[in-house]
Amino acid sequence: MCLIFVGCKKREAAPTPAEVHAITRDLARAAAGAVPPGSDVRSRLDTDASHSARTDHLYVTIRAVASEQAARAALAKLIQSLDRVATARGLTHDPLAGSETVTRFEYRRSGLATQSIHIITAIPVGEAASAARSTGAAARLAIILDDMGSEREAADSVFALHRPLTISILPNMAHSSEIAEEAASHGYEVLLHLPMESVGEERAETAELRLGMASGNVATLVDEMLNSVPHAVGVNNHQGSRATADFALMSELMPILQQRRLFFIDSRTTTATVAYDAARRAGVRTAYRSTPFLDDVAETGAVREQLERAIRDARRTGSAIAIGHPHPATLEALREVLPQLDAQGVRLVFVSGLVQ
Repeated sequence: MCLIFVGCKKREAAPTPAEVHAITRDLARAAAGAVPPGSDVRSRLDTDASHSARTDHLYVTIRAVASEQAARAALAKLIQSLDRVATARGLTHDPLAGSETVTRFEYRRSGLATQSIHIITAIPVGEAASAARSTGAAARLAIILDDMGSEREAADSVFALHRPLTISILPNMAHSSEIAEEAASHGYEVLLHLPMESVGEERAETAELRLGMASGNVATLVDEMLNSVPHAVGVNNHQGSRATADFALMSELMPILQQRRLFFIDSRTTTATVAYDAARRAGVRTAYRSTPFLDDVAETGAVREQLERAIRDARRTGSAIAIGHPHPATLEALREVLPQLDAQGVRLVFVSGLVQ
């Protein structure tokens, strides 16, 4: 009787990494065919036989649509398309989780998670977001806000600016994933703020790129950090005055970024940096901070002066990249200065628009 009915059915074998990757590609194709034009579909093939906890990742950003009802319909159509592929490949999915604009779940086979699905229903940050992606003759300024991930309140203050800012998030912080997903849902650009070894008095991070690391360890560390910062389209260094000056380590890092189609922004925490040159050699799209840090002096007046200098640099050379942090003084200066950019002939853009 046991053999005829249930309970003694042979357990289906867990899929191999190659099979998981093939299913992920099928899911990505299904997603691309289901979402409205202009939506973004990306995948990361992270499943590895030696790391049983890893899954592949599928990131879908559904472009902003005309109404809440249309957004719900687009999300339902997407999930139905994904489920058709999953069912055909013997997968089931966990209950949906997330928020109004973020949907997350995992597909499984034989109890093993195979794909982690991240769906963003985008809310545009306003007309400035469209301008950030457009082309034109105006000088361009990109502003990166570093060290995000630990404070929910700081992220809310940045989102309230409704400007096309690039958000760089430290990995494995209390709110890293949450802030990355919400940033993407509001139309902000997300970077991984990659910790690297420094010199001097800077406090070392628990996990960071360090001199002498084997290439396999570099790849593993980068993957683990990316898992906590979904929707990252690029990387910039956190600290790193020792690491970015080491050509061997940078030459290990850059092919990893190239394989994952990520660009690199050199924060230039040392004049001895070779990171930009290493990125160019590896074929990684890259750029570097071209104006002084905005908030070495975290006072509103001082930040305002640095912003004005960045604006002058952008007008003089055609483009500039500035980096600041979500300090109250920095956010106050941004609130004061950013509305004046158009009148000064400068357009605020995402940093991806300045990489080459």
